[in-house]
Amino acid sequence: MAHPASSPAQTTPAPWDDFKPTALLVLADGTVIEGQGIGTTGSAVAEVCFNTAITGYQEILTDPSYAGQIVTFTFPHIGNVGTNEEDVETIDLDNDAGVRGAVIKTNITEPSNYRATRHFDAWLKSRGIIGIAGIDTRALTSLIREKGLANAVIAHSPDGKFDIEALKREAAGWNGLVGADLAKDVTANKTFEWDETSWTWNEGFGKLKDPSFHVVAVDYGMKRNILRLLADQGCKLTVLPATATGEDILALKPDGVFLSNGPGDPAATGAYSVDAIKAVIEADIPLFGICLGHQMLALALGGKTTKMHQGHHGANHPVQDKTTGKVEITSMNHGFAVDGDSLPKGIEETHISLFDGSNCGLAVTGKPIFSVQFHPEASPGPRDSHYLFTRFTNLMRARKGMEQVAE
Repeated sequence: MAHPASSPAQTTPAPWDDFKPTALLVLADGTVIEGQGIGTTGSAVAEVCFNTAITGYQEILTDPSYAGQIVTFTFPHIGNVGTNEEDVETIDLDNDAGVRGAVIKTNITEPSNYRATRHFDAWLKSRGIIGIAGIDTRALTSLIREKGLANAVIAHSPDGKFDIEALKREAAGWNGLVGADLAKDVTANKTFEWDETSWTWNEGFGKLKDPSFHVVAVDYGMKRNILRLLADQGCKLTVLPATATGEDILALKPDGVFLSNGPGDPAATGAYSVDAIKAVIEADIPLFGICLGHQMLALALGGKTTKMHQGHHGANHPVQDKTTGKVEITSMNHGFAVDGDSLPKGIEETHISLFDGSNCGLAVTGKPIFSVQFHPEASPGPRDSHYLFTRFTNLMRARKGMEQVAE
C-alpha cells in the first residue's frame, strides 16, 4: 500500500507513516491488499464480488444468497447509519453460514440514524463477519471487472501478524463456487409457518389476517422480505427446507408454490431439488421462482445455467419485462445465470438484463409458471418489481375462479 511522503519540514513522522495493516485480502493470483481490520478476527476463504448499492448494507450482509462470498461495497460510506434488529434478511438468526467477509473503503463512523441500536463493527463481530477497511475499492472492482470474480482469503489479526504465503496457498487452492451446493448450509432445515407482513413506519411489522391463499415456499436461503410481500398479498405461508420432495410439497395441498433465492451453484442444488420441482410442474399448480429458484426451475424445464464473469450484485440493474415492454430498476445478487438460448420450446424468455442481455425471467406457455432472476422484494433496492407478487397471486385467483387484481 502506498503512503504519502513526509514533508521535509517535519521533524516527527506523520501518523500515516506508522500504518500497520491489521487485515489482508489475499487473492488467488497472489495479490495482497492491506487495510484495517473490522468485525471478527480470523480468516475465511471465499469468492470476492462487488455490490453497487448505496443503501442497505445490513440487508446485503444478512442475505443468505451471499454464502461463500466476500462483498466489496463500491459505495464508500458503509456502517454510517449503524445497525438494528429489524433490517435483517436471514430467517434463521442462529445460522452464520452466510457472507464470509466485507470490504469497505472508509473507516466506520459512529451511527447517525435514530433506528440504530448497535455500532456496525460490533454487529459484524456478533455475526462472525470478517471485514477490512481503508482500501481502494474502486481498484478492486476494476480488477474483478477485468479478470472476473476472484477467489480470496480475508484475514483480520489485531497484532498485524500474518503468514502471507500460507494465505496465498489457501486462496489459490480453494475450489470456488462451481459445483458447490450451499443451499443446504443456509436453509432453515425445518418446516414452519409465516404470517408477518411488511414494515410500516412507527408501527413495525404487521400480521396477516384472513388469508386468501396457502403457499408452500421452499427455502434455499430465503430472504424475510419475500415472505412478507407474499403475506401482504394474502398468502398463508408454509416454509419447507431445501431438501423437500415433491411429495412433501404436494401433500400440503397448496394453492401455489414458491421457490426461493439462495447461494451456490444451481446445478449442484438441483441434484436433489429438480425432481421436486418437476413434480410441482406436472401438478399444474401456480409456481413462482426468484434467483436460485429461477435457475433451478430452468434446469427442471430442460435449460442450462452458467457461471458469470463478474455476476450481478447491486440495486440499480435495469431489466426489461418483455411481456409488457416496461423497464424497471431491480435489485440483483447472482453469480450464475440461466442460458437463455438453452430454454426449450414452450418456455418464453420474459425478462432480460439491459446491462448485458442475460436472461432474467421465464414463463411456461399454457401453464401458471414463471420466475425471475432478480429480487422483486428488494430490501435493499427499488420497488419497481413488486407487481410480480400480484402476478403470482393472480394465477392462484384464476385457478380459484376469483376476480383478478391489477398489477
